[in-house]
Amino acid sequence: MAEKALLIDVRKCMACRGCQVACKQWNQLPAEKTTFTGTYQNPPDLSPTTWTLIRFKEVSEGGKVKWLFWKTQCLHCTDATCLKVCPVPGAITRMDDGTIYLDSKKCTGCKYCVMNCPFEVPKYDRVKNKASKCNLCYDRTSNGLPPACAKTCPTGAIRYGDRDELLAYARGKSIVYGEKELKGLHVMYLLPEEPTVYDLPKEPKVPTTAILWRDILRPIGLILGGGSILAWLGYHFLLMPQKEKLTKEAEKHS
Repeated sequence: MAEKALLIDVRKCMACRGCQVACKQWNQLPAEKTTFTGTYQNPPDLSPTTWTLIRFKEVSEGGKVKWLFWKTQCLHCTDATCLKVCPVPGAITRMDDGTIYLDSKKCTGCKYCVMNCPFEVPKYDRVKNKASKCNLCYDRTSNGLPPACAKTCPTGAIRYGDRDELLAYARGKSIVYGEKELKGLHVMYLLPEEPTVYDLPKEPKVPTTAILWRDILRPIGLILGGGSILAWLGYHFLLMPQKEKLTKEAEKHS
């Protein structure tokens, strides 16, 4: 099967947020109760019940305010960190179209994917003890239908199709983000400005902790044959450092 992808042309996005609504409707995700914080972006971030979000950003240009809008969601990396670190067989899977599927029913709530994603996409639900993210509507695409977000977009800002064909269309039009990053993304962007303007890392990398887990700790745990040993190693060498880092960052902003 040919690899599929989304191409998001931010130049055409008018922030109607139809994609947000379509995502929630199709995936039966509840609305979130929020408060106004001075921005039209709502909800404020991705969450266990918000898998796609239109971000709003104000920039100053020539003494005038300029609005930037762009869609954010799981980017379905070829070199997917979440897939590398997940310790549960079948909880995170690469599908035949190249996208990354997170099965929340099999998730055990270890939060390794949450803490190691270079794009900070998977979100953890404390009540359900599960992580979740966009699965690019695999239940639709595997039946010949486009993702709900692409189906509802009124301006053509979201295009779905064969990844190679989307790249051929995008090249030369603007900055293409996702062609080579992390060996290729399955949600790509056409950007009129540098990726960092849209809060996208210019050179996203798989965290060292993920490489440590995949190449050293997981094999050791399998050789020793103990799930408890594997969990202990993962906690002390992968999860604990990440928790300490997050705690320090929270204290800085408190």
